[in-house]
Amino acid sequence: MTEPLFRADAYRVRAPATVTAQTGRGGVVLDASLFYPTGGGQPGDRGRLVWPGGEMAVATTVKGEGDEIVLVPAEGAEMPPVGSAVEQEIDWELRHRHMRMHTALHLLSVALPFPVTGGAIGAEKSRLDFAMEAPIEDKPGLEAALNALIGRDLEVSEDWITDAELEANPGLVKTMSVQPPKGAGRVRLVRIGTPEEQVDLQPCGGTHVARTGEIGRVRIGKLEKKGRLNRRVNLHLED
Repeated sequence: MTEPLFRADAYRVRAPATVTAQTGRGGVVLDASLFYPTGGGQPGDRGRLVWPGGEMAVATTVKGEGDEIVLVPAEGAEMPPVGSAVEQEIDWELRHRHMRMHTALHLLSVALPFPVTGGAIGAEKSRLDFAMEAPIEDKPGLEAALNALIGRDLEVSEDWITDAELEANPGLVKTMSVQPPKGAGRVRLVRIGTPEEQVDLQPCGGTHVARTGEIGRVRIGKLEKKGRLNRRVNLHLED
């Protein structure tokens, strides 16, 4: 098992760790990882591992067996031996853009309240697909509504519920294509706003900013029709 340090503190950039395994496909497993593994539409983190006499560039991060998190080395990079004490450092600029984008997509699902059929997060462009037949007629209005939500500088926090509680509240799940991971006994919820003045609450395992104001202004990009009942909205950070 790899302890997911990114879940306790998405802003932490460096941390010590111990190499517990090398995978058959050439990856490195740590006992505790700052690196977020690809999942839920969010790409895996990049960065580096440093140890006495060596350094490994991390090209991406993926999920391994069970609860393992696997750091994939850049082509030709040396891997630290099993048992090595290493210092891990994520590519903070990339992580922070993913955090801003991911939180902005949650708010987009508030500004455009339709079932979500898919999505993807990127540093330069992100998207959500919605189950809606009619086209979006007022693109400037949607952009203004989204930026107004961001500008409220709402608190972003987490909560946890049991698998049974989620089963009893299916309306919490907005995504039709990806179901939240169950089977561990509990599910993480990401809340935007306070419990008393809640703007959004949905299951999510990704990394997010602490307040929506940190996202900055966003721009609605291309609007695409993807089938009779599917509309794609592309999103860009302004900076």
